Amino acid sequence: MDLDAYSAAHRDEWHELARLGAQRRFTGSESDELIERYQSGASQLSAIKTTSGQSVQGDRLSLLLSRARLRFTGAGSNVLSQVPTFFGAQLPAALYRIRWTSLIVTLATTLIAVLYGYWALNAPGVLSNFGTEEMRKQFVEQDFVKYYSNNPSSSFTGQVWTNNAWLAAQCIAFGIVGVYAPYLLFMNAQNIGLSGALMASRDRLDIFFLYIAPHGQLELYSIFVAGAAGMTIFWAWIAPGARTRGQALAEEGRALFTVVIGLALSLLVSGIIEGFVTRQDWPWVIKIGIGTVALGSFLFYQWVIGRRAVRAGETGDLEEFEAGARRIVAA
Repeated sequence: MDLDAYSAAHRDEWHELARLGAQRRFTGSESDELIERYQSGASQLSAIKTTSGQSVQGDRLSLLLSRARLRFTGAGSNVLSQVPTFFGAQLPAALYRIRWTSLIVTLATTLIAVLYGYWALNAPGVLSNFGTEEMRKQFVEQDFVKYYSNNPSSSFTGQVWTNNAWLAAQCIAFGIVGVYAPYLLFMNAQNIGLSGALMASRDRLDIFFLYIAPHGQLELYSIFVAGAAGMTIFWAWIAPGARTRGQALAEEGRALFTVVIGLALSLLVSGIIEGFVTRQDWPWVIKIGIGTVALGSFLFYQWVIGRRAVRAGETGDLEEFEAGARRIVAA
């Protein structure tokens, strides 16, 4: 297809589409003409994209169609009608796309925590820098366990949930800078390793794992997923592939920032487990089992439901008309 010749042949039709798309009020005949022009323009856009791919002419026509579409579909849709699409397709697809990065972050953070804990436990004088002997003894024998029961369940749940959700949101929102998410993950691994070393120094490492296992499985993995999302957004403008850097960043940012909503919900679940389950005098197998089921449900949603959504063509990004033109063009 000679794109210039094709554009010249349909220029008058597109000008009329632009004029109708800019109107505020319509007669009956003008409304019919607008719909006819829209249908013709959509067919012409399809022909352009099929033969020429992305082009300035195609982007311009897409913008005109978007404006025209607003004239006869301008009424807002019920927000609740979008909920099934979001949770059934967009969110799981976004989570599925970062599945391997999430696993890499999980393994790397775990390794850092283990190495840091081993170093703190075995290097002379490291643990002695963290408070007095009495303070360390109180932390290991009293404070660590009492932390989970000092406050009422509801307020404790709200506290840990808002704190963790805020950390997850920061990982994703500031992931574009490249260093913020790795820094937060490293500090988190460092704190876990140090706490484990302090508990192990007094032969209470089993207590450490028993108390963090119920809620920690889902909580920590949610933070790792947040870090993976943030680093993926950063990598989008470092290695955009066939896309421009601006386009890659916009697409990944729109798709992956939705992960914040999903992680806020998963961290709410982990907060409920931490506030209401960990403190109970139930057998540990039951409490840890609840945490394992919670993590398993999240992994099923990410890997299985997300795989189905991606296979159906979902990316987690907005649809074309919702996202707007990919490049700035003149109408």
